[in-house]
Amino acid sequence: MSPPHETTADRTDIPKGSWVDRWAPAPTRPYLRLARADRPIGTWLLLWPCWWSIALASAWQGQAPALYLFGLFALGAIAMRAAGCVINDIFDRRIDGQVARTATRPIPSGEVSVLQALVFLAGLLLVGLVVLLQLPTTAILLGFASMLLVVPYPLMKRITYWPQAWLGLTFNWGALVGWAAVTDALAWPALLMYAAGFFWTLGYDTIYAHQDKEDDALIGVKSAALRLGAASRPWLGGFYAATTALLAAAGIAAEAAWPYYLGLAAMAGHFVWQIATLDIDDHRNCLARFKSNRDAGILFFAGILLAGALSAG
Repeated sequence: MSPPHETTADRTDIPKGSWVDRWAPAPTRPYLRLARADRPIGTWLLLWPCWWSIALASAWQGQAPALYLFGLFALGAIAMRAAGCVINDIFDRRIDGQVARTATRPIPSGEVSVLQALVFLAGLLLVGLVVLLQLPTTAILLGFASMLLVVPYPLMKRITYWPQAWLGLTFNWGALVGWAAVTDALAWPALLMYAAGFFWTLGYDTIYAHQDKEDDALIGVKSAALRLGAASRPWLGGFYAATTALLAAAGIAAEAAWPYYLGLAAMAGHFVWQIATLDIDDHRNCLARFKSNRDAGILFFAGILLAGALSAG
């Protein structure tokens, strides 16, 4: 439950005093907030499967990962995560106005019109296209295919209690694109990593959805948090266990060296901490546990890099 006397201003997901407020020119601030530039956690969660796959594919080929690929995918993740947020906010502008956490976002609050958002979206997609065209053919084709998942995502909460599953399919597509960027093909390790990311997203986004369950129930929006309710904790354990098992299978398929599994064990330990300390009725606790998945991604990535360095050596 929300604390007593809590207002919409208290619940807003727009951080106060961020770098956007301090340093960005005033006319750009609504667009930067629309792109969630002041909340980079979504970019990290989109980027990690890309970087994991690049690092593992490079190790699989017995070579050091190309740093320019990490840079390209970072730029692409920033642009495409922002584009996804704009698409989401255009579709959800009326729903967002009824939810305390999202009522002050730029479109429902009137700071940015739908037409202005569409022009901004076109610019972001152009950046994404320029990045994508630097990659091999298979990666380019996969990148275009991802839009079939990106555009319908905002509609899922209206028709299913599992919009988190659709987000899992969407947000981890980079595991396929990253592998193809290195090899110009797909292989079992990439597919297994994609499946692992699907369950990872099911876990962390269910935690995220618990922030809005009261408002969602009132306005008729569906989520896994509402579907699972008080039973969420064991389900989260299952999602994260599946994540760990599938990532282990990806390592086996790629013949990864032992530090890969050390990083995976550290990530699994982080999952245990998340579930053990989660309070699904405290939105601040849920947000903190959700954001901590950036650190879980770092732990696993470090393991992949160490495994690749050992293999190359």
